[in-house]
Amino acid sequence: MTKPVAREPQRRNARSNRVRILATARREFGRDPDITLEELARAAGVVRRTLFGHFPGRAALLEALAEEASESLRGVVAAAGEPAPRPAEEALAGFVLSVWPVGDRYRMLLSLARRDLGADRVAEILAPARDAATGILLRGQRDGVFHTHLPPDVLSAALEAMTIALLESVNTGALRDDGTRGAVAALIAAGVAEARARAVVDAVASAAQPADGDAWAHLSPG
Repeated sequence: MTKPVAREPQRRNARSNRVRILATARREFGRDPDITLEELARAAGVVRRTLFGHFPGRAALLEALAEEASESLRGVVAAAGEPAPRPAEEALAGFVLSVWPVGDRYRMLLSLARRDLGADRVAEILAPARDAATGILLRGQRDGVFHTHLPPDVLSAALEAMTIALLESVNTGALRDDGTRGAVAALIAAGVAEARARAVVDAVASAAQPADGDAWAHLSPG
């Protein structure tokens, strides 16, 4: 009787190829938004048929990246939830510092998503972050920390647009930021004085720094 062929190595190889293709796409789309799938396959070290086996077209590949970004963002927002919320200034600073690495990792999507995926899909991806920011802003307005010139949902949308603009500036090389400038800018836009905003971001970044000082050592609001 013929033994069944073991397929687990093939599945592991397929998963490995998919991960490598997505990682390559994140990198190469950032360098050249118009790169072809054939060029991406070469950059990923796979044949064209392998790439198209996972992603039958550009839209499918971008959708996979969008879902990856959405999962990462949902995870960060969920992790940022606190049973006993800290002051709204600190919460907003910590929120921006937390979501910035996700935006930085997927910033190439910012120049592609609306064109290739549509505005509704982009809004769906960003909804968890916008809702979380709206909650923080509402609390800050009630506490008298943030200005009330704009409703919290409108202010949240404005901060989102500003953050996207900052990430796009990072993408073009016009700005270098690890998230601290973005956090300070968000606090200022919400109505916090610049000196206070810098102090809050510095305190939040320092408090988040682990004992060995490695993971957050690069953060400073300057």
